[in-house]
Amino acid sequence: MKPLALLIPLAAWTLSACSTTPATPAANADTLQAYTWNMQTPAWRLPGQAPLQLHFDGQRLALSQLCNQASAPYQAEGHRLQLGAPMATLRACPDAALMQLEQRVLAQLPQLRSYAISGGASAPQLQLTFADGSQWQLGGQPTPATRFGGPGERIFLEVAAQTVACNHPLMPQAQCLRVRELHYNAQGLRQGSGEWQAFYASIEGYQHQAGVRNVLRLQRYPAQAAGAPQPADAPRYAYVLDLVVESASER
Repeated sequence: MKPLALLIPLAAWTLSACSTTPATPAANADTLQAYTWNMQTPAWRLPGQAPLQLHFDGQRLALSQLCNQASAPYQAEGHRLQLGAPMATLRACPDAALMQLEQRVLAQLPQLRSYAISGGASAPQLQLTFADGSQWQLGGQPTPATRFGGPGERIFLEVAAQTVACNHPLMPQAQCLRVRELHYNAQGLRQGSGEWQAFYASIEGYQHQAGVRNVLRLQRYPAQAAGAPQPADAPRYAYVLDLVVESASER
């Protein structure tokens, strides 16, 4: 079983600024949360590596695709942002270039002064401007909640190490994941589990490795909008990976 990463506080980041740009604060704040923002500025990307991502979720900003993940509470007012003390995972990074990029990112963020959003809903752009005049350009990718029209339901699935043969209407001799739902109380203690069964849907963001058992934290969304006709062979839900909680080899 892989232990969860340790969280430690970092130095507080303060992101604030005055902006003379006419603002639509509510719309901009909503747009911040409706998209995952992917770094586009070449100087802040590494060849062959996934770009830095910013996630504004509720009142928390999270960074991913670095060596460690970091998050911090934030407040948006007009074109200003204010962050509280962030938390970050602490683990060794075998990629020296990625570790160096992470250090640059964490050093640059306290210099942020303003933000602006442009472009339409299909391809929004986020521009961050820093005290030294430099800027980041980030492209928006709709979050699952945006794509599926609302917040999902959090569930936990245990995925068995080996797949099983299953009857799939579109795939002869199909192999499906073997899963069971796990139930936890408010304190995070396991309370029980469902029956093992073949899983016919796919899980966005999850790639199964034969011989490895996983416990997954997922967001589950209705695959069809309320009231929309449901095709007979269409899955009822869409599943998006949130976190791999446990992982163990069972070869």
